[in-house]
Amino acid sequence: MMLKNLSNTLTVFFFVLVSIAAFGQNVDKDIHTDIQKHTEEIFDSLVEIRRDLHRYPEVGGTEQRTSQKITEYLKSLGLEVKTNIGGYGIVGILEGAKPGKKIAWRADIDAMPSKAPDVVDFESKHEGVRHICGHDVHTAIALGIANVLTAQQENLEGTVYFVFQPSEENIKGALAMMDDGLFDIIDPEELYAMHVTPFPAGTIAAKAEEMFSDYKRIDLTFKKTEKEVALFEFVKNKILSLENVASDSKFWNMQNMGDPEIGIAGPKSIYNNYTTVDKNNFSIKETENGTRISGYLSFSDKQQRDSAIPRLKMQIGQSRYANELLKAELVNVFPTLDNNKGLVDESLEQLSGIYGKNRVLRLHGVVADGRSDDFAFFQPKVPSVYFFMGGSNYEKGIIAQTHSPNFAVDESCIKTGVNLFSSLIVERLKR
Repeated sequence: MMLKNLSNTLTVFFFVLVSIAAFGQNVDKDIHTDIQKHTEEIFDSLVEIRRDLHRYPEVGGTEQRTSQKITEYLKSLGLEVKTNIGGYGIVGILEGAKPGKKIAWRADIDAMPSKAPDVVDFESKHEGVRHICGHDVHTAIALGIANVLTAQQENLEGTVYFVFQPSEENIKGALAMMDDGLFDIIDPEELYAMHVTPFPAGTIAAKAEEMFSDYKRIDLTFKKTEKEVALFEFVKNKILSLENVASDSKFWNMQNMGDPEIGIAGPKSIYNNYTTVDKNNFSIKETENGTRISGYLSFSDKQQRDSAIPRLKMQIGQSRYANELLKAELVNVFPTLDNNKGLVDESLEQLSGIYGKNRVLRLHGVVADGRSDDFAFFQPKVPSVYFFMGGSNYEKGIIAQTHSPNFAVDESCIKTGVNLFSSLIVERLKR
């Protein structure tokens, strides 16, 4: 998971986790019971895999050992395995015994630079590199799903692709895999992924369309002028006027994103319909084409984003600079996640029926601190859903705040991921 600013305020999510609801009545109980039993049996081995990956983390473009470990595990399950896709990317292919749909699961595998000391006993042995974004957990979960579903091969309808993607943190891996023919190797009808978050361990969450705010740079190019200072201040103020969140709003306290009422999962979420401006990130530059002034904005949704340029053009058109503006455009900084609404609705309903609504949360707001994931590059190709998965245990002081120096996870979340997402794939394979 990429972040705009790694020093963002620690975001703590508070949700009340109650007992697991009974199984739904419209699913095959037996297969999901088998999934849970099998997950329990392999859980300790998955924890060991995660800890091994944590001890030997590799940054994007160098994931040779990680790739080798994944490949060996998938082959031990008897899967067909394709390697060296877009670098150290891997695909494992599981063919069910019956014809059916084709579903892909993606896990990112890279670590990231970090000089902060590890907070676990199985600390990194690679100086200056740590798994502080949870990709070691993601990899262990994906391998667990592969193990569980392989055991159910005779009952499976269709094909499952396990995509292990390198170089997520540097925003290169997804594009590299596609450029190297990923979608010539696989042709999924649906694609899924997850990322560990500060939610409580045992829960997952998703929403349609944006999961993170759409972080964009805005470039406004004017005819060259000798009065740059005045132009810069004018444009800066016009960009700032696009922000629609009051300065005294609870919105700005990042801890409120986890509030059960007004946070991103709350029914009265305040993290909707917003445009915010990075007030410390403006620039002016002379180019061959004119004077370019840039700022950075975050949008909660497409409507907010698409209205920004027209609003600025209207304001500038009513000013003394009306005839000076040459060009106005929004430029991508990070790819923007865009979950398929139909798949979100169906997936949450199916998982709620199996594991209970208290574990399967529907988000009502959009994360407001400038993150993203290059899984977004896959989404225009295949209908897809990106989930959040809780990794925190507040009572034990374990907070899965990604990219923070004290990042840690409650390893029980590995069991959650294998159970819920194995069940999801089984249900989604059915026509």
